[in-house]
Amino acid sequence: MKKIIAGLEHLLALGGTKKDIVLLAVSGAALLVSLSAWEPFPFDAAWVAIILCGVPIILEAVIGLVTAFDIKADILVSLALVASVCIGENFAAGEVAVIMQLGALLEDLTVARARAGIERLVHLTPQTARVIRDDEEAIIPAEQVTVGALLRVLPGETVPVDGVIVAGQTSVNQAVMTGESLPVDKSEGDEVSSGTVNQFGAFEMRACRVGEDSSLQRMIRLVQSADAGKAKIVGIADRWATWIVVTALTAAAATWLISGEIIRAVTILVVFCPCALVLATPTAIMAAIGNATKHGFLVKEGDALERLAKVTKITFDKTGTLTRGAPKVTAVLPSLPSVSAEELYSLCAAAEQLSEHPLGKAVVGSYKSETGASLPPSDNFKMFPGRGVSADVNGKRILAVSREMMTERGIDISRETAEAAEKCLSQGCTVVYVAADGALAGCLALADAVREESADMIAALKSLKVQPVLLTGDNERAAAAVAERLGIEAVHADCLPEDKLKHIASYQEQGEAVCMIGDGVNDAPALKSAAVGIAMGGAGSDIAVDAADIALVDDNVKELPHLLALSRRMLSAIKLNMTFSMTLNFIAIILAIIGALSPVVGALVHNAGSVLVIINSAALLKWKRKR
Repeated sequence: MKKIIAGLEHLLALGGTKKDIVLLAVSGAALLVSLSAWEPFPFDAAWVAIILCGVPIILEAVIGLVTAFDIKADILVSLALVASVCIGENFAAGEVAVIMQLGALLEDLTVARARAGIERLVHLTPQTARVIRDDEEAIIPAEQVTVGALLRVLPGETVPVDGVIVAGQTSVNQAVMTGESLPVDKSEGDEVSSGTVNQFGAFEMRACRVGEDSSLQRMIRLVQSADAGKAKIVGIADRWATWIVVTALTAAAATWLISGEIIRAVTILVVFCPCALVLATPTAIMAAIGNATKHGFLVKEGDALERLAKVTKITFDKTGTLTRGAPKVTAVLPSLPSVSAEELYSLCAAAEQLSEHPLGKAVVGSYKSETGASLPPSDNFKMFPGRGVSADVNGKRILAVSREMMTERGIDISRETAEAAEKCLSQGCTVVYVAADGALAGCLALADAVREESADMIAALKSLKVQPVLLTGDNERAAAAVAERLGIEAVHADCLPEDKLKHIASYQEQGEAVCMIGDGVNDAPALKSAAVGIAMGGAGSDIAVDAADIALVDDNVKELPHLLALSRRMLSAIKLNMTFSMTLNFIAIILAIIGALSPVVGALVHNAGSVLVIINSAALLKWKRKR
């Protein structure tokens, strides 16, 4: 015994889990049951299987029946075990116990591990705030900020509470709340939300919503509560357990009374045990999960594929899911005859090369990747937080700024340039205006690049009779432009986390099964509340991945149709497994009633049925979608 305990401790020390120990015990018990059928074996090893695998089943069945009158398949198994032991059919009892524990173990292996998404959300909560009192700045805990307090937020700091800017200009990264790929310019009178990040200029703000009323805290509560209403799949054997138990007892009792042979009654109980039925679902799920893994999906929730098979709508976040999540230059529009598109592009990129703003970095990155040329040097660089930059390039004073700043500097924008810029804006682009020595030289349009595979993926989903829906925090024009390009008819723009929840809840109230696909922190509540949540595992936030049922590890969205088709094929395999197992049970019961089967032969029939179920499920490992 000491050696056994030492061996188990060594297994745990090597990283093994309790499930590994259970698997080891079940495997050992199965081996001993097989050996017990071998006559020269020195003792009845089936007792080992009965004790290791059967006793836990009996205890769980009794506890569930006594404490909650919960009738499960374990009750019938317990009756068969006890009856088999009473008449000396130990092999049959041990064999049934091993198969049932194997089925339970497979189900346990498909249950998701504990996740830390809520804890990570909590870690995003700002801990301190800079409060201004009597013209003096003091740092206090964020939870002590009161409504109406005057706060200062420096570049790089997280906004501690919801409020309104009263002084200063900046750009704020709102990805936590809206998922937008680009920071949003803010000035006096604009609202800012807790958890968002101030990127550049310092500003002062007046607190409006604090503590539990702040935007970030509301989203944390949404994530905590969204999972409560998600239905869990109940094992089919347990779902039908009451009818199985009643039918089995009735058949066994009737057979005993009519034939007077108790062994027939025990055989009926043995063959009535839903061994193959218990294996029907978990084996198919495990095989499908293995297939999904080969295609870049990490399935975290065991029943997620069952739910996915019934999905009728798939809601997509835009930024980082259907798009790359990073802007690039899509158009260069010169205004002066003396300045070519190539020169305008070069001047703007050179002026932006010292900028830390994402738009500036996008211009520089796009220029270098598209042209492969080096940039001319720039001098006297100056940044206007949330508005643009200026620098001397090739002897010219270059401004790369917003339209508002162009107007402030008294630089006229021609009608042709204004119309071209408006057309770009209507397509969801962001426009940077460029001036050289006080005269408008033209403008550059930037947009979040749509993934090359997104259009084909959306078309494939439609062919599977699933409707795609766009749920995004971006503005209506950006959302409409992407939706039109990809062929998505249903679009909801300007969505905060609670808005996405409302849209999903509305669909689900109409009887639709909804799958949500997203990548950002702001998508976490929606990923939790949908029937199935799929997170972009590569570019997505850790919190989104933790909140989802499935993670797309390599962000290759073209594999989504395969996953959906695989889930439907898996559900078909489960139904076939159940039909086969019930048919086999019915035939075995008839044979047991007429005395053609003994308990041992009945147990072996179960074994054969279980093997065939496993073989059918294993076919899912190499299944591929027909295109």
